[in-house]
Amino acid sequence: MNTLTLAGGCFWCVEHDLRHLVGVMDAVSGYATDDQAPKNTPTYHNHNGFREAVQIIYDPTQTSFKKIVQFFFDHIDPTDAGGQFHDRGESYKTAIYFKSQDEQNTAQALLAELGESGIYDQPIAVQVLPCGQFFTAEDYHQNYAEKNPAHYAGYRTGSGRAAFVGQVCEIREQKKIEWKE
Repeated sequence: MNTLTLAGGCFWCVEHDLRHLVGVMDAVSGYATDDQAPKNTPTYHNHNGFREAVQIIYDPTQTSFKKIVQFFFDHIDPTDAGGQFHDRGESYKTAIYFKSQDEQNTAQALLAELGESGIYDQPIAVQVLPCGQFFTAEDYHQNYAEKNPAHYAGYRTGSGRAAFVGQVCEIREQKKIEWKE
């Protein structure tokens, strides 16, 4: 199994979306940093210096780093440099955390492809950062959508994420824009 860490705003939403991708064995909500030795251990109420993120455990015989990142891009607003939807600030900014030169190169190539795709009118703001440390979030955040479906659905809709993701899918369909293999 391989792991990949992605920050895409609210970890509940990123975790929930990624759980549905073929080859993803698990998705764990938590806090990520590019710092190898952070000065504190994050909690939900104090995660300064960390981003809400999801660590994905996947089977490389069923999916790939590239396919997961492509899926991720279609489930966030990659042009938002200040957070995601109504979650604002450093803790909610988007990032791909790489562990190798190959992952870094792949992430940067996908960002370039996304920028050239014509889907967005604004520049892409997703950062590509070295993988530092990942701390698992508190138990009540894990599988949040399944444990609290009504609250999760209200949050996802109210934040604007659900409508945005639907709009991106429509644009891809209308313009016949597909990811390169």
